[in-house]
Parts: sequence; C-alpha cells; structure tokens
Amino acid sequence: MGLKYREDWRTLLWAAIGPAFVGVQYAYPDMIPYTFWISCYFALSFGIIAHNHNHCPTFRSRRANDLFGSWLSIFYGYPTFAWIPTHNLNHHRYVNTDGDATITWRFTNRHNLWVAATYFFVSAYYQSGPIQAFIRKARETNRPLYHRILRQYAIWIGGNVLLWSAAVALHGLGRGSWVFFATVAFPEFFALWTIMLFNYDQHVHTDPWSQNHSRSFVNPTLNFLLFNNGLHAAHHDKPGEHWSRLPQVHARLAPQLDPSLIQSSLWWYWFRQYVLAAFVPRLGTVQLGPGPMSPPRGRERSGGEADVELGEAGSNAESAVRVPA
Repeated sequence: MGLKYREDWRTLLWAAIGPAFVGVQYAYPDMIPYTFWISCYFALSFGIIAHNHNHCPTFRSRRANDLFGSWLSIFYGYPTFAWIPTHNLNHHRYVNTDGDATITWRFTNRHNLWVAATYFFVSAYYQSGPIQAFIRKARETNRPLYHRILRQYAIWIGGNVLLWSAAVALHGLGRGSWVFFATVAFPEFFALWTIMLFNYDQHVHTDPWSQNHSRSFVNPTLNFLLFNNGLHAAHHDKPGEHWSRLPQVHARLAPQLDPSLIQSSLWWYWFRQYVLAAFVPRLGTVQLGPGPMSPPRGRERSGGEADVELGEAGSNAESAVRVPA
C-alpha cells in the first residue's frame, strides 16, 4: 500500500493534522474564535488533496486509494468522487468553453466581485448534472464503482453525524452544535466555495482556444500551502502529472504564456481586481482572444450534444472512455 510518490508524505501529514486539530478544538472550545481559520485552511487543503488524488492516485493500492478518498470526503465537505465527472472528465475536456459545467461566463463575462462571490452557487448547480449522470451510468454499467460512490456518501454523511454527535455529547446541544459548525461545517463550506473561486479566477477572461487558457499564481508560499495548485496552466498542460512536478512543467510553459496570466500574488490580484478596479476599471482583467463563447472557425461544438463518461481516480480527459448518454 506504499506511496506512488515520496512527496506525498506531506499529503498524509496534512490529512492527519487537520482532523487532529479539530479534536483539539473540541477539547478546548474557547480557542475556536481565534483558530477556526486553521480548520478552514485544512478543509481547503483536503479539497486540493482530493483534486490531486483523483488525477494522480496517492497510493499504489486501489483499496488504499478508495479509503483515502473516503477519509478526505469527511472533512472536505463532499464525496471526493465528484471531482471525476465534473473536473477530470468535463472541465479538462472543455476548459471553460461550451460544455464545461464550470464555465465562468454562463450569465455574464463581466469580472467583478459580485460575479466572483456568487460563482459558487451557479457552478455548484450546473455541476450537479454531470454528477447525477455519472452516478446513473455507474449504477447501470459499473456496479463496483457505484458501490464505492455509495460508500463515500455514507462515510461523508455518517462521519459528519458522528462529529456533530461527539460535539453535542461533550458540550450539550446548543454549544456542541456551535462547536461542530465552527470547526467542521463552516470550514467544509469555505473549502467548497474557495475552490470554486480559485477555478473562476484561474479561467475568467483567459483564452481557452490557445495556450493562454489558464491564469497561474506563482508565489512559492502559496504553492507550498496549496500543493502547487496555483500553477494552473501547468496542471492543464499535464493533468495527470503529480503535483510535486508542476514547477518544472510551469518553467517550460511560462515563456509561451501571456505575461498577464502569470500573477505573483493572489492577494494583490484579488485586491486589484475586486477593490481597485471597481474605481479604476483599467486595473482589471481584459478578455484575451475571441472569448470562450466565440470558437474559432472549425472548432464549433454543439452544446446539445451530451455524453456521460465513466472514470475513476487517475482519469484524465485524454484517457476517458466516452459512453453515449
């Protein structure tokens, strides 16, 4: 059951520290107002680890990978299999063009704080379609996969019920429910919302018809904390590459990319885009290329053509088996 890449010792360390810290907060709830943000960070890191795990499985053993995905689901906020139909097999194929459930321009191509803040709710709604289709197809054609999906749901829901019950047993119904919300439920929502915000900022106003399809954030501290998730152009270029190898991929790609798509600071980018640009519009992003809704001649796609794909951890858009819906 060994690791495929030795760098994932840190993945496992993070996967242990996050829940352990929740245990400390359960034992000492007076510290929660000052430390809940740490649980938010670890929930976010669990989501990023789940993303990495579903592209490049952590263990050599399939059973170990299945168990690890279920463990991540408890503290991330949703069964991690959902990355496969919505991200591995959909987003990586269509990359913010028609057919991508996570497009940034569904109702508007404006880039402002309101659109960014509400993107989670729009994207989550439209991602539910591929998830449900994936589950139906698994039930019809791949029962072992279907049973693994059901187990993840059961572990996710059961784990959260047990965590709430433990908080109530320790602190009573009212205070215990607050402890659970502050250390588990709210961090889960924060992780889901923030990961979708990252996706929005990594693709809004980019050019999906060229190599300039993604915005990257190259700050070393950010990428250490988020397992190189900021190197998004590199990830799209090599979706099955292990997260620890992405800096090398980025170094090769960077000279070919529009300089505006390589940002040194996520915080400065957010401040400039969502605060300063509201008063000085020229400081905001501009659409590169013809726009995601305007395919070059010969690359048109019919949004009415739908298919359902089945894949498991390690699936890439390039290797997916397409099954007509």
